[in-house]
Amino acid sequence: MSEIISIEQSNINTDAHGARTTCPVCGREAADGLLPFAELTEHLKKPIAANAPAGHLVSAVCPRCVSLFERAHAALAQHAVIFEQGGYVLPTPLRMGADERFTGRGVTVAFLDSGFYAHPDLTTPHNRILAYHNIVRGDASTLETNDPVSWHGMMTSVVAAGNGALSKGFYRSIAPDASVVLVKVSRSGRITERELRRGLLWVMEHREQYNIRVLNVSAGGDFNESYLHNALSLAVERAVREGLIVVCAAGNSGHEPGHPVLPPASAPSVITVGGLDDQNSLDRARRGMYRSSYGPTYDGLQKPEVIAPGIWIPAPILPHTPTHTEAELYAKLDRAPDAQLRGLIEEGRDIDRDLYDSRELPAHLLRHLITIKLHEADVISEHYKFVDGTSFSAPVVSSIIACMLEANPGLTPQHVKRILIDTAERMPGIETERQGWGVVSAERAVALALALRPPLV
Repeated sequence: MSEIISIEQSNINTDAHGARTTCPVCGREAADGLLPFAELTEHLKKPIAANAPAGHLVSAVCPRCVSLFERAHAALAQHAVIFEQGGYVLPTPLRMGADERFTGRGVTVAFLDSGFYAHPDLTTPHNRILAYHNIVRGDASTLETNDPVSWHGMMTSVVAAGNGALSKGFYRSIAPDASVVLVKVSRSGRITERELRRGLLWVMEHREQYNIRVLNVSAGGDFNESYLHNALSLAVERAVREGLIVVCAAGNSGHEPGHPVLPPASAPSVITVGGLDDQNSLDRARRGMYRSSYGPTYDGLQKPEVIAPGIWIPAPILPHTPTHTEAELYAKLDRAPDAQLRGLIEEGRDIDRDLYDSRELPAHLLRHLITIKLHEADVISEHYKFVDGTSFSAPVVSSIIACMLEANPGLTPQHVKRILIDTAERMPGIETERQGWGVVSAERAVALALALRPPLV
């Protein structure tokens, strides 16, 4: 007799008409009946059959199991590069080949954004936030305010200067010893050119007070316009002439017709950064382009000048938010032994109802669902997630510049831009207008900055 038992021969519940109502995979009652296994798509049949009880030949399955494995398939497809690395997002210094002797020590980077948060990666073991200024009239937000507009500025500043304190240093930035000045310029996620200009003027007024050398702008302007007539671009050009190094995100509209680079990123003197998709890998052959905006600009200028990782970037989760609470639950479940899963899910019943409603699933199916939850939320751990956008490409370059300035404090904005261009690595097969002069090289840029340092007398 065959050891494989057909589902028709197994002991299952049926309704008054003899229809099967118990799913052979999850063991739960299916009020809406079961779906014929033969009618499922091929990509679902294998994992569903593999998760059936030993010795059962599946001929039908409940809709909830079909949905579960559809989600699992989508997670595998969307995050294949994460699964290839054993579930980890690679740290930015490793991916960029950074010289760990230089950490941005003694350099201050300013940020303009809609909000910020005093994240432990910036405040421990000592606070490197030199100043926080809110230009929004009537807004009482502080660095302890964890409202929805705080996450973007928190992430960009930590991507540039975080020391990875909540990951024991694993997810540190390239410049973990740099200081930061945080300037809140908007009460909402939409930042106008007028607000950016006001923030820029404040930075220039306090540049010497805080020794601000670099300004990171991970926000775009209002519309496409010549830098000769755009008030924000003119202010940026003046700031660069006075010695401030301005780094701007190119934007994320490379998949749209026109894909314009807007002010201030379209200004000639700024360093405009596009996005690289390195597939979360150290293999240069796998590099491709992120969907970042590119020129020529309104004035016919080449933008971006360089590109840096724009996807699979580790960034902090804003503490004390629903997203943080969910991430804590998912990470705790991911580490817990099978015997504790249901109890932990019941404790978190108000955090994730989907998990709570699925708590009676067999442990191996709960594991599938937990993995799905982690990847649907882009969660790395309870403290970090991975993000994408040129908003995060720009601070990667700002962190490299901080290390260049540590190696050679005498560099001017023009020196810095020239070094980044001269040491960038062109990607074969990618149009020049999309990648500019290529992928920034942290190691070569710092080495050249150091080589150009005047000899000590």
